[in-house]
Amino acid sequence: MRVVKLSLRWRVAVAFGLVSLVLTGALATVTWNLASGYMLRQREDSAVVQATVNVRLVEASLRAGSGGLRDLLAGLTTDSDSTVLLRRGDGWLTSGRQVDPESLPGPFMDFADGGLPARQRVVVDGVLVIAVTMPVATDGSAYVELYPLPQLDRTFRFLSGVLIAGVATSVLLGVTLGSWVARRALRPLTELTDAASRVAGGDLGSRLPASADPDLAPLASSFNDTADALERRVRRDIRFAGDVSHELRSPLTTMANAAAVLERRRDEFGGTARQALDLLTGEVDRFQRMVVDLLEISRDESDDVHPTETLDLGELVSAVVAVRPAPTPGVDRDGSPVFVQGDRRRLDRIIVNLLDNADHHGGGPVRIGVTRHAGRARVEVDDAGPGVPAHLREQVFERFTRGLRAGRRGDDVGTGLGLALVAQHVARHGGTVDVQDRPGGGARFVVELPEAT
Repeated sequence: MRVVKLSLRWRVAVAFGLVSLVLTGALATVTWNLASGYMLRQREDSAVVQATVNVRLVEASLRAGSGGLRDLLAGLTTDSDSTVLLRRGDGWLTSGRQVDPESLPGPFMDFADGGLPARQRVVVDGVLVIAVTMPVATDGSAYVELYPLPQLDRTFRFLSGVLIAGVATSVLLGVTLGSWVARRALRPLTELTDAASRVAGGDLGSRLPASADPDLAPLASSFNDTADALERRVRRDIRFAGDVSHELRSPLTTMANAAAVLERRRDEFGGTARQALDLLTGEVDRFQRMVVDLLEISRDESDDVHPTETLDLGELVSAVVAVRPAPTPGVDRDGSPVFVQGDRRRLDRIIVNLLDNADHHGGGPVRIGVTRHAGRARVEVDDAGPGVPAHLREQVFERFTRGLRAGRRGDDVGTGLGLALVAQHVARHGGTVDVQDRPGGGARFVVELPEAT
């Protein structure tokens, strides 16, 4: 069973909610006990006072010997749910809501029979009442009165509802406050994470804002110093690669020209010399392409701004295909134009490198498609090769990676920079590139770019 672990922000929010629950719950419990106890005592004291007054009226009626005792008892009932019982020698006289004296608790009735005053909260026929008994001094009778508590019960229900609602509201406010406090407290960590992610994604100019907080200022300063050092190091490496590549162009051109002269006179050489010449011309040609690619990479990384224009992606791909010397299938296009905003030179290079990759590693391209997919412009290049294993599908876009053919010489296996340039140019345009399995076998390289409206 997988355990879902809450984030730090939610753990803080839940902690605030639990603290609010404990505090407001304890306060609500104390409030309930004090309020309910006080109201019950007040009601009981009021019932005893009322019963005392009623007993005096009964005693006065008995001393006067009038025959209106039943009418007096009827007048003593406060409402339809109250009950007055008077035990005399010949039985019980009852007024108000009819209640069987036998339904009253035995210990309470023992006080009544013994002529002792008593009070007790009891439930009679489903109604909560305060039962009060007092002796009648005139003839030793027992006076019992039952005071219903429906109004007090409604008050208790309302009070409990208010307290429960207050506790729930307090918990909700505690969670909200905890979430807000956690978000405020973790904002520097969030900014640090975002800045680190941008740096990891290639935005070497990303920095943390200066902070006046004495606890956060060293963190921001340390991160910015590290980012500055990293940017200087990367810029220095880029300049070094560009300078080396540029300086190599002149001697490399001389070597290529010399190799071309020797190639034109290859029939004059013997078998071993001819093989050496073939190896030399192949390596010089690969070296030339590597230098060109290194210059392209260094220029692209050092160029923060590149010109853009709105381009018909289908027309651009068709133009690239039309000038290729190798046989290339036509472009499978959507019925309507697919426009993108980008740099024509870099987009041309993306298509050229994908087609070269298919020629060198995939047995040549078998399909080139320009479509729309989920609101984005999409270019698909299918080849007839063995495909790319799943564990190499990210590595093939790294520099100097030639997949399963890495380390081989003699064959035209490329420089290992073509797909790295594709990934770099696509990222410049805010797009993505990946490789998939082609239906029927082979690889499908997919480039997706934001569509221009």
